[in-house]
Amino acid sequence: MPVEAETGAQTQSDDLRELRSVRGGRPGDRYIRVVEPFAAEFRRRAPGHLIASERVLRPQGGVGRIADLLRRVVIGRRIASEAEAQERIGPFKGLAIFASDNISSSAYATEEIMRVVVVAGAAALAATLPLTFAIVAVLLIVVVSYQQTIRAYPSGGGSYIVASENLGVGPGLMAAGALLTDYVLTVAVSVAAGVAALTSIFPALYDQRVLVGVGFVALLWIGNLRGLQESANIFAVPTYIYLVAIFGLLGYGAWLALSGSLPAYHAPPAWTVDAPIGALGLLLILRAFAAGSVALTGTEAVSNGVQAFRAPESRNAGLVLILMGSLFAIIFTGISFLASQLGVVPDPSEQETVISQITRTLVGAGTPFHYLIQLSTAFLLILAANTAFAGFPRLASILGKDRFLPRQFQYRGDRLAYSFGIMVLAVLASLLIVAFGGSVTNLIPLYTVGVFIAFTLSQSGMVVHWWRLRGEVRGWRWRAGLNGAGALATGVVAVIVGVVKFALGAWMVLLLIPLLIGLMWSIARHYQGVEEALAVDPKGRALPRRVAPRVLVPVSRIDRATLNALAFATSISGDVTAVHVSSDPDDMREMRAAWEQWGGPVNLVILESPYRAMLAPLMAYIDATDRANPEEPTTIVLPEFVPRHFWEYPLHNQTGLRLKLRLFFRRNTVVVDVPYHLG
Repeated sequence: MPVEAETGAQTQSDDLRELRSVRGGRPGDRYIRVVEPFAAEFRRRAPGHLIASERVLRPQGGVGRIADLLRRVVIGRRIASEAEAQERIGPFKGLAIFASDNISSSAYATEEIMRVVVVAGAAALAATLPLTFAIVAVLLIVVVSYQQTIRAYPSGGGSYIVASENLGVGPGLMAAGALLTDYVLTVAVSVAAGVAALTSIFPALYDQRVLVGVGFVALLWIGNLRGLQESANIFAVPTYIYLVAIFGLLGYGAWLALSGSLPAYHAPPAWTVDAPIGALGLLLILRAFAAGSVALTGTEAVSNGVQAFRAPESRNAGLVLILMGSLFAIIFTGISFLASQLGVVPDPSEQETVISQITRTLVGAGTPFHYLIQLSTAFLLILAANTAFAGFPRLASILGKDRFLPRQFQYRGDRLAYSFGIMVLAVLASLLIVAFGGSVTNLIPLYTVGVFIAFTLSQSGMVVHWWRLRGEVRGWRWRAGLNGAGALATGVVAVIVGVVKFALGAWMVLLLIPLLIGLMWSIARHYQGVEEALAVDPKGRALPRRVAPRVLVPVSRIDRATLNALAFATSISGDVTAVHVSSDPDDMREMRAAWEQWGGPVNLVILESPYRAMLAPLMAYIDATDRANPEEPTTIVLPEFVPRHFWEYPLHNQTGLRLKLRLFFRRNTVVVDVPYHLG
């Protein structure tokens, strides 16, 4: 076997491969060896196609390594794009992620109905159960209608997509604006309701409910940054604990009711309202129906996130939708039934929830099961906001791809989560909690208006969808009829909710949705204008003709960093001028003398600034030279030295940074930063 001796690198290609000529063991033998010195950083897919490895993301400095370690502890290891299929979830975890909002609303929907009808007196609370049946009937229609949507749009049939494709861009943006608003309110209401459940057993938290609520939103933010699979692992356990606990309570309460053994319930006298039953008029019934309709929120999330499920996506999403509707209907009806049988009265101060009163009446206050119900309810209500954290970023990503929202929304972070959308949702929900004092009752009037508008537009779009496919799909008539019934039902509810809640705060949502539509139209026009301005002829191969630039180099003294920048400037143009700004006569004389002693090929211009300003005279000089020859582009080369340690940066003025910010918006100007690293 011949002995090879390397004779050095010959060439290095653009895909980071080196071709080295090596000498063999016998005279005249030569070989070409292909060397990949950066194989750990880049994997070669094809000529000119390199794939960056995770190693390129590792920070070099000590502080950077510590920050990266903290990021990995809080968020987790980075996930490659090719592992996206492994991040999808099945029905078990999907129920916890996409159905927790709808299921958890059963914990406060009954209470919201009761808070409205109790105004007509304690006897009017008997209307709670009939109103519950009416809301469950609407839910049944919505669930069956959305089954059609999931089958028709297996790639994700959210209201925005369905309405845009079948009704037009305007209705699509209306659905999108309504859903974005509703997702933010979902987080605020769910967290506020969860905190209210906690204050029922820990009254000391009541005065701090806003701070506690914002803290829970921050935890949800971090949990969702870990990705769909991780957030499902975190949030699945509380969901199923709640289901087991609440079904245990309902089963026990139903057995006591059927056997005639229900314990007596006594509300404090201050909670009751003396009013004749005749005061329960149509308007009050409609208000109570609108308040309880909050329970239907979250249904949209499943059809919007079909692609988050494992294959077969449509089947798994449809199964979760059916389970969600069934579980909610049983729990909602059960709570309303027990509340009616016991004669529960809602606490006007919101310190103790209706479900807490039912539990302590049936099993005793302060018992382990009482604490289990309240804690599991609280955590589920808080984690129910995760449905919005799954839906809002996905919808915002779609809108970002369609250029109706900033493009930042469509990019995913280290864990394949839409990090920017998650952050925006967390911030907006926190602001709502602070603005409304963490009160569920104050937030509820803003809720549900948007979701029913989206429901109506989605189902109306499905009717048009089936009509267009009438010659291609069997049974299109009954499918269209089913979605038509859904559109009619949700449209009626949307009108009822909008009218009866208008003065209570729904007007803000009804005003915000058109503003969001206008904002999204403006963003789309901006992107379209930019694209048209930057468009090129794909057949044109010639680069734009550029005149040699006029180069200005701001200098403060002659040192290594300055000479490094001047060397670069003279390499790109023959028209180079150094500019020195000073307000000190001695400094100007010393600079002139040092420049003449250096004797370099670059001319020096000194700008005296009697008013001691540094940037303004320099900017005025740049403008003056530009007016002298406006067709000649200006290039500003900035010499900067980089300290060894980050804590040394504040010891130096940031003139270069301030100048770059001033020049960034200047036309016909190129700014080049030439760093010189100390050491």
